[in-house]
Amino acid sequence: MAKILVTGGCGYIGSHTIVDLIQNGFEVISVDNNSRSTSALLTGIKLITGEEVKNYKVDLCNFDDLFAVFHENPEIKGIIHFAAYKAVGESVEFPMMYYDNNLGSLMNVLKCASEFKVPHFIFSSSCTVYGSPDHVPVTETSPVKPAESPYGATKQMGEQIVRDISNVSEINSVLLRYFNPVGAHPSIKIGELPLGRPQNLVPAITQTAIGKLDQMTVFGDDYDTRDGSCIRDFIHVSDIASAHTLALKYLMEGKNSEKVSVFNLGTGNGVTVLEAIKAFEKVSGKKLNYKIGPRRPGDIMAVYANNQHAKTELGWNPIYNLDQMMDTAWKWELKLAEDASFFGDTNFMMN
Repeated sequence: MAKILVTGGCGYIGSHTIVDLIQNGFEVISVDNNSRSTSALLTGIKLITGEEVKNYKVDLCNFDDLFAVFHENPEIKGIIHFAAYKAVGESVEFPMMYYDNNLGSLMNVLKCASEFKVPHFIFSSSCTVYGSPDHVPVTETSPVKPAESPYGATKQMGEQIVRDISNVSEINSVLLRYFNPVGAHPSIKIGELPLGRPQNLVPAITQTAIGKLDQMTVFGDDYDTRDGSCIRDFIHVSDIASAHTLALKYLMEGKNSEKVSVFNLGTGNGVTVLEAIKAFEKVSGKKLNYKIGPRRPGDIMAVYANNQHAKTELGWNPIYNLDQMMDTAWKWELKLAEDASFFGDTNFMMN
């Protein structure tokens, strides 16, 4: 049973991926300093899998502390690196913080991977590397345009760092460019716990519907799209999680023909923000209180995936539709309201 290190394992996608890894026979340890996450999701992981996952509360930007984790676990066979700041708008406001955290942490993880000869590395990348694309859907060979935000720039730079290190080391890597992860595990025992006011659409929708937020804003209705709002590719978080396990197996089974492989993770369907809101209203029976605001810095008009490469090479097939994404996200929000004591003081999300 191969041991896998997941950075950011207490986070949204990290926790779902840990579940998928355990259910596929892997042993998992996590590194997460909980600066933007909560250890409550580890309890959810145990409820789903029956396994207690050890988390090292370590800041990845502290090399010595991270090195100690690897020293204690020399048998690590693969790393899935999620840990990063991820809010586009915040990155525009605080670019130095994003470059320092996202790139510094990645460098430290790769230094340890090289030192301890960890052969397999999965990097959590993003469709933001495509910038504002000339054509959609985007494929893995679509041009990497100038980033529209410092967050996107850290993903572009991160991909290049992974390529450069992999090319001169024993590390084989996969770059997973995912689009807009949403929803919650179908068990509704883990889901998204955003810190502060939600930066992403779906938690903003669910928090408005339940009354945590009085109103939400749709950023722009004057884009050249079918209803004027931005187009995105929403993908269920459990589908994203399964792709990480498949990517790891892809490397472990030696199916990669290159040192670094790239895959888009999206449904292939472009959905407007207003269409997403309507889908939520349909499955929840709730009328959402939203207003139209100005465009948000860092946002692009439209991006969605051509996912054929991941389907062919990884055997990946997303199974959740938009209604299921919205349904699990809403059930998770309701669970947070009902089980506040289990998750602790969920008011921390509104700080």
